[in-house]
Amino acid sequence: MRIYITGIKGQLGRTLARQWGASAEVSGGDLPQVDITDPSNITAAIMDARPEVVVHCAAMTDVDNCARNPELAYRVNGMGTQNVALACQRAGATLLYISTNEVFSGRWGNAPARAYREFDRPDPVNPYGRSKSAAEWFVRHLLTQFYIVRTAWLYAPGGRNFIHAIQDAADRQGALCVVTDEVGNPTYVEDLALALIQLAATGRYGVYHLVNQGACSRLSFAATILELSGRGEAPITPITSAQWPRPSTPPAFAPLENICAAALGVRLRPWQEALADYIKLASGE
Repeated sequence: MRIYITGIKGQLGRTLARQWGASAEVSGGDLPQVDITDPSNITAAIMDARPEVVVHCAAMTDVDNCARNPELAYRVNGMGTQNVALACQRAGATLLYISTNEVFSGRWGNAPARAYREFDRPDPVNPYGRSKSAAEWFVRHLLTQFYIVRTAWLYAPGGRNFIHAIQDAADRQGALCVVTDEVGNPTYVEDLALALIQLAATGRYGVYHLVNQGACSRLSFAATILELSGRGEAPITPITSAQWPRPSTPPAFAPLENICAAALGVRLRPWQEALADYIKLASGE
């Protein structure tokens, strides 16, 4: 199988290339050579690669920057995905698009809160979510052979993520304030990549939610990070999102439930197990 990955230098792109490389012919592109906002550039890259499957990881993922620059977010995430989808259409390739839990509002009103399912209607509340929801629209309307995969709270070795931020804050300050009213699914990039490879082998196109099993608040996630990394004595003060102002407003209660992929036998392990393995790897144990 020939695979082309957009955003191949990113955390998910790198992991997919490594994991898939043993069983498939993998290539990909990233900035500055390959720009998804340039229709002729991304089309040429995909046509030259002659892929059977294009995994579209490239995106503007800094949610606060998306809030400050909503037009840019739409150009990269929305129109960029349109360009990729049209290139797949021309190349006759299947598109596997990586989306997010932030296409949902996380606002349940008087209804009991629950995890979002694959067929729930997107209702984004911030520019990042709106740009990714627009991307989903393009995929659905331009292609017949596609996977839309929503994930959440992704972390990977290297770079900066919520785990590093919590550990660094505990080391520098000795105490932390963490929001308790934002709930999602911490997801380990190694587990997500494996699940994506398994899903792409099924040929069962559609919309899927792939996250590590279970959900938690940012507060619970932080407490588990500190405990597993030997920092369990650091005190944490629960705060609300309103007490931690930022440019973007994340969905408050937007965990995802894996129904469709699980029916095909594609499941991710509990988030606590994945986090424990990640912290062991990061600490060199």
